[in-house]
Amino acid sequence: MFDPTIFDNLKVALENRIYDLDNLDGVIRVSDRVDRLELAAMARAFSIRFHLAAYPAIEARIGLEASLQDLAAEILETPGASPGCALRVGFRLETDDPERTCPQLERLMREVWGEGLSPKLTVRYEFGEARPRYRVSAELPFGRKINEEQMEDLDDLVDHALRSLELLCSELKEG
Repeated sequence: MFDPTIFDNLKVALENRIYDLDNLDGVIRVSDRVDRLELAAMARAFSIRFHLAAYPAIEARIGLEASLQDLAAEILETPGASPGCALRVGFRLETDDPERTCPQLERLMREVWGEGLSPKLTVRYEFGEARPRYRVSAELPFGRKINEEQMEDLDDLVDHALRSLELLCSELKEG
């Protein structure tokens, strides 16, 4: 009989919470979903992107990754191993003025997620555009793996992502 892994259980819990906010509550819209088995590395990756229903210009992304080592340690019940998943949370938006937007984005991320998480900001643009639109990504670094002991924390994680989207949308709108 199939015994779901930590990755599977966390993924299902995360999906259920986010799809409830989309399908039942209508608060968000899911814009992309990836569920990948990476055969070259024998790893698993899941991510889901969403935005507020009323404001699609700013997206959040929550992802889980499980390495071969974590999956094998769990399935083989390796003594002393601590299998789990890497957690990835990020946001992306476009702006005309990254010099103004990035400090605001960083401040808002620290306000919602706490001073312990310093967002990594990346700015991209297409060379040669007359008036470039800059694509800004903010990734929050979580320095440890999670497992089923943090299952109940997933609701808080999604709530923090929603709060981040709400603040970003209200403060960074470019009229």
